[in-house]
Amino acid sequence: MVRKEDEAMQTPHQLMGYDRAITMFSPDGRLLQVEYAKKTVRQGSTAIGMACADGVLFVADKRIVDKLVIPESVEKIFQIDDHIGATASGILSDARVLIERAQIKAQQNRVTFDAPVDTMSVVKDMCALKQICTQSGGLRPFGVSIIVGGIDLDGVPRLFETDPTGIFFQFKATVIGEGEPEIEETLYKEFNPKMTVEDGLKLALKALSDAFDKNINVDRIDAAYINSTEKKFTQVKKDKIEKLLREAKK
Repeated sequence: MVRKEDEAMQTPHQLMGYDRAITMFSPDGRLLQVEYAKKTVRQGSTAIGMACADGVLFVADKRIVDKLVIPESVEKIFQIDDHIGATASGILSDARVLIERAQIKAQQNRVTFDAPVDTMSVVKDMCALKQICTQSGGLRPFGVSIIVGGIDLDGVPRLFETDPTGIFFQFKATVIGEGEPEIEETLYKEFNPKMTVEDGLKLALKALSDAFDKNINVDRIDAAYINSTEKKFTQVKKDKIEKLLREAKK
């Protein structure tokens, strides 16, 4: 039985049950379950992606608040192939399913065509599954947005953001998760596509530090990049992150 105060807090659409099924549109053309999934992403820990002049950069906040958790056990940046990586915000268990699917597709492409898969193909395959989950009864949308970046055969850094609906866009730089408005504003003002990965890392750490009032530490940060020349996924070492984070907090 719904209490009167709970009923008062519900929207008319909720009272009429439009948010109970993923396949049901509200009268104004909205899929409310998909919108709730987007809210889940906004509450997730921050993830930043940049397509720099010399490669693709990923920086993520692991948001570790329990001192008993081992920081290295929390994975926020994933390697899909040597030349493709990803980071996510939202329900990370959902992200893991999509990432593992992308990893399999990348390996199948190498076995079938003896060539590395292009970044767009990985993104399209990922988004196709996300879209199916917005129109199939008995399913729920993936509660995660994923930033996918890579270096294709032409050597050009490419960066894409996917959302729970299955929509994707290509970006020069993007951010998802907690603190998105503040960090996005910093990227708009200070990001330049001619930046190197090193410069991009400094900017990302500065943006994170500013957004979280300098309460962020090296154990919470994960960073990786793929160089345009070598096309090799590389994790940024903790001592380098710690040094740049100290500079960003000054």
